[in-house]
Amino acid sequence: MRVLVACEYSGRVREAFRKRGHDAWSCDLLPSDDDSPHHIQGDVLEVINDDWDLMIAHPPCTYLSVSGLHWNKRDALQFVRLLLDAPVDRIALENPVSCISTRIRKPDQIIQPWQFGHDASKKTCLWLKNLEPLKPTEVIIKDRYANQTASGQNKLPPSKNRWKIRSTTYQGIADAMAEQWG
Repeated sequence: MRVLVACEYSGRVREAFRKRGHDAWSCDLLPSDDDSPHHIQGDVLEVINDDWDLMIAHPPCTYLSVSGLHWNKRDALQFVRLLLDAPVDRIALENPVSCISTRIRKPDQIIQPWQFGHDASKKTCLWLKNLEPLKPTEVIIKDRYANQTASGQNKLPPSKNRWKIRSTTYQGIADAMAEQWG
């Protein structure tokens, strides 16, 4: 299967699909963190029509998230619409709780890292086209304050790469996407 992972520079989702034998490619304006030859550095809209079977899109949340809503620009929502309307049979668009829910449509699913083996909470919305919701793979239950541990990503000290680390998909979620949608 040909898989496009839009707006991904980490390679985490791309590599989860490649390990399962898929022809997976990431595409982002940034270079890939892992220097993979399976990364297209450029505008995803220039390759979106290249006959993909599945696209998983991670549009930048800066202007879409609830925390960044006061910075919102219409261009960010237009970009999301273009991704959701892409000529790809199966699409998953991933983003934190955001204005996509109120300005475009409600998400089809909300997942948490603790449902996929990570001791962290980070509400992540999925907008799906011709895909089943992800099934949890390894639920972590806490005895006290069940699943309310702040994400380790939220505890990061300020740094120039904090935004990059916080936007990287948890490995358990990437593996579940490849296993269940691949």
